[in-house]
Amino acid sequence: MNLLPRPRHLDLGDALVSARPPVATLHRSLPAQGYELRIDADGVQLRGGDDAGLFYGRATLDQLARLHDDRLPVGTVRDWPDFPVRGVMLDISRDKVPTMHTLETLIDRLASWKVNQVQLYFEHTFAYRDHEEVWGRASPLTAEEVTRLDEFCRARHVELVPNQNCLGHMGRWLAHERYRQMAIAPDGWPDARGHLHAPTTIDPAKPASLALVRDLLAELLACFSSGRVQVGLDEPWELPLPERLDDYVGWVHTLRGVPELNGREMLIWGDILANHPKARAQLPDGVTVCEWGYEDWHPFGDRMAALTDAGVPHLVCPGTSSWLSILGRVTNMTGNCRVAADAGLANGSRGFLTTDWGDMGHLQYLPVSEPGFVYAAAVSWCLDANADLDLAAALDVHAFDDHTGELGGALLALGDAHRDIAPQFPNVSVLVLHLYYPQLQLDRGVSAGMTIEDLQGVEERLATAIAQLRRARPRRPDGDLVKDELRTAAELVALLCRDARARLDQDGWLSSVPARKRAELAADLAPLMEHHRELWLARNRPGGLDDSVAWLDHLHECYETGVTDRSWGRI
Repeated sequence: MNLLPRPRHLDLGDALVSARPPVATLHRSLPAQGYELRIDADGVQLRGGDDAGLFYGRATLDQLARLHDDRLPVGTVRDWPDFPVRGVMLDISRDKVPTMHTLETLIDRLASWKVNQVQLYFEHTFAYRDHEEVWGRASPLTAEEVTRLDEFCRARHVELVPNQNCLGHMGRWLAHERYRQMAIAPDGWPDARGHLHAPTTIDPAKPASLALVRDLLAELLACFSSGRVQVGLDEPWELPLPERLDDYVGWVHTLRGVPELNGREMLIWGDILANHPKARAQLPDGVTVCEWGYEDWHPFGDRMAALTDAGVPHLVCPGTSSWLSILGRVTNMTGNCRVAADAGLANGSRGFLTTDWGDMGHLQYLPVSEPGFVYAAAVSWCLDANADLDLAAALDVHAFDDHTGELGGALLALGDAHRDIAPQFPNVSVLVLHLYYPQLQLDRGVSAGMTIEDLQGVEERLATAIAQLRRARPRRPDGDLVKDELRTAAELVALLCRDARARLDQDGWLSSVPARKRAELAADLAPLMEHHRELWLARNRPGGLDDSVAWLDHLHECYETGVTDRSWGRI
């Protein structure tokens, strides 16, 4: 039975009865968020452990009716979740701020799959009253919009959680003179290779940093009914560790103690704690650690066990593997989610949060993330019943409503195209790395082992998937847009394959590619850039679009001139 998520106990026969509204009752003896369905010729009995359980029981009935042409199979379903929290974190700060329609339709889908938490990741895309210079060009969410979205979520048993970074990832603020002196390194900082980067981290030792964070949290949290807030604290690149580990731990204590967070659970990312175990034992009460890792080999088990041993509550946080890929990394994503769910269950995690990031221009389109949303929803509800989920079929039925059965398979084929070349690297598809960094020499370093023959195989896979997309007939209201987005993404990656083959025909450098060939690449890229703008505006606000297209503009300029900037992408 193709349900999403698959229930843990399913006993349905071949006999069908007319779909009727259920007789719904609360039975507190059932597990929290659990439900029981009894379907027979006399009608439908729905029992729920709570209001959420009744909501999820109705969601299962809706799926059953859709699968059986408005009829229901006779039998019983009993179900409840593995994790009490099953969430999705949306990056709305790395250039792409979705429209309200995009957010609401996505949340509707997630709720129908029994996802019950959504986090909106803010850096500079909330319209803070006194900080317009930071968000003025970003098309931010307003307080009124967030309040409306919070109400929309509550009606669907989804908790909308604020997520405002309060240490690192503050580059959009520190770029302005008014805030720069809050930085640890106001003039920028060199990485291990000596490359200079703009400031990204506020200094926890500076009183102005705390004043800013308190101001932001006071205004933001007033829009949310959630009893949780994610304050980030990940990747403070300029903070020297372990030398200033006490400052980091002190900052956690300081934030935990500010009045603005009274009565709220404070969430923080777990990377610093994983690398500095001493800090785990020093965390204050009321802090939950979000342990993140985005590869199918990430040591979730060891990390979660260490947090459990330290008495620290935690969430387990895999990802959709969509970012820095254009087409996704599907096999990695499913492995990452399975490992995360298994480790979370073994170590008593409070929840499962799948993350969807937008690093470096957020060039991937929304449908590329949907395999991750679907699979994470399934395994976070019940790992045993859903680990071997037929993901292509689930996408066709529950994400895209494609009765041809073509779109899901095409999307998964595109999402594994990167596996057709030998070099693989964490958190990115090596297949598209030279889009972001045209200055790279291919078949060297992380791209060593890339061959012309393998790239031709990728192009064949892409062509097959594009043909499959043409046959798809998604009945979702945005079905044509979905096909257009996926086709455009595939065409961009096919162009990057031609780029890579041209480089490998020479010595790996773009500057060595003949001018005629570079002109052909530039001519092929130009319409894709223009169409990217159109597709962006179909789902997202205009703020951030120019920053996103800048990555493509830069590649186009490199094609035209044959000149690449070795410092591009760093500052």
